[in-house]
Amino acid sequence: MQSGQQDLTSKPNDNRYNNTSVSLHWLMAVVVFGLFALGFWMVDLTYYSSWYKTAPYWHKSVGIILAMLLISRLFWRFKAGKPAPIASHSATTIKMATAVHFLLYLMLLAIVLTGYLISTADGRGIDVFSWFEVPGLGELFSGQADIAGALHKWFAYGLMGLVALHALGAIKHHVIDKDATLKRMWWSKNQENSKENP
Repeated sequence: MQSGQQDLTSKPNDNRYNNTSVSLHWLMAVVVFGLFALGFWMVDLTYYSSWYKTAPYWHKSVGIILAMLLISRLFWRFKAGKPAPIASHSATTIKMATAVHFLLYLMLLAIVLTGYLISTADGRGIDVFSWFEVPGLGELFSGQADIAGALHKWFAYGLMGLVALHALGAIKHHVIDKDATLKRMWWSKNQENSKENP
């Protein structure tokens, strides 16, 4: 890049996440943890439980909401660009953070896709809180529900592992390194220099 040419995706003055990005980040975090807890709990429900049909209905409906949030977040990421890396971070740290973020997005996409394949294998669509229905495509390959179900489960556990790694990294930067990694993923009243990605 020539001297003086501006990099629109990583502006040096954009040193924190804006409130839209922060809101999407934490809202998705709450939804992901809620879905994981609900999914972990509901797999042991028996036919005679009053939650036998209700829990999966909520899980699928909120799962579609998660898919919408994920699409919104990816759109905002590419629209708004990203903040410049913190100056004290090494090249290795930046590469590791980039890799973890990429895997988080990839895992979320895989979970949403496999969840859809489970729910629509019988040809029925997904009713989202009676607001609208996501149409189903039916069984696209043999054993779709079982295969997608197994993948969905292990992707969910993998996502939780990545989330734990992501959280520990943020805490390490905040407590040990004492840099602004965690602080810049929090809401700010001053958005003058906050035009980045979620």
